Amino acid sequence: MNTLADIQPGQGEEIVEKEARVTPRTQSRRVALQALYVWEMTNEEPSTIIKNFNEDELLSGLEFDLFKELLVNISTQAVELDALYADSLDRSVAMIDPIERTIMRIGVYELQNKPEIPYKVVINECVELAKRFGAEEGHKFVNGILDKASKQLRALEFNAEK
Repeated sequence: MNTLADIQPGQGEEIVEKEARVTPRTQSRRVALQALYVWEMTNEEPSTIIKNFNEDELLSGLEFDLFKELLVNISTQAVELDALYADSLDRSVAMIDPIERTIMRIGVYELQNKPEIPYKVVINECVELAKRFGAEEGHKFVNGILDKASKQLRALEFNAEK
């Protein structure tokens, strides 16, 4: 994750330009990640989180329906979603960093429930979330786990490419 101190001269324009191209769907995932993190840390009801995010004006520039779907369904299905990738882990789900765990939940949720989104897009979006919000090498971990999950959850789509 870049901080202002990390940006080299001339590099800031590139970062601003990239940010200007963030799609409403990508923004929905970013804000859903933040909301799910709040849920994970506080166990607040999704409706309360939505109300608070709305009051803080965090819900603009996104697809609200996607944001709400991710927040509500992932918070209610977290245990089931964790089970979809748990066999690929080298440790328990509880030992995974909360940000990476939340990103993997978003990924497996979309792999399982959003067949209209190509699995490579799901993985890429989650890797980008991990690069932006996760630990330094967290995106590599997320990529590996979601790649394995996609082979299970999207076997037909995955095998069609071979």
